[in-house]
Amino acid sequence: MRRLVSSGSPYEPEIGFSRAVRVGDRVLVSGTGPVWPDGSCDPDAEVQARRCLEIIETALTEAGATLADVVRTRMFITTPDAAAGVSRAHGAVFGEIRPAATMIIVAGLLDPRWGVEIEAEARPGSA
Repeated sequence: MRRLVSSGSPYEPEIGFSRAVRVGDRVLVSGTGPVWPDGSCDPDAEVQARRCLEIIETALTEAGATLADVVRTRMFITTPDAAAGVSRAHGAVFGEIRPAATMIIVAGLLDPRWGVEIEAEARPGSA
């Protein structure tokens, strides 16, 4: 059975994606940008990463998973200077969980204000 999780992002219907999809024992969380409910975006990469991880945690919860169930993350950053702050935010959440993780420098993201976008994969019950 396939279960879709929506965050209410205006991009979901426009692009045709879900914030997360649960299929069996897998929860896949789409690339998540650092957007606050009012549409704002803090310029600090560490703050942005924390916001991405908050949104990811909400999607995981709705799909029946937790941060402890995360087995893989991918962090996309737009500048090497963002790596330290993004690493601190990721480590604060996943320091004990230690999922497989990748950090990739990209030319840009959907919104030019974003310095980071994060995606995650979880296996509920694997913690």
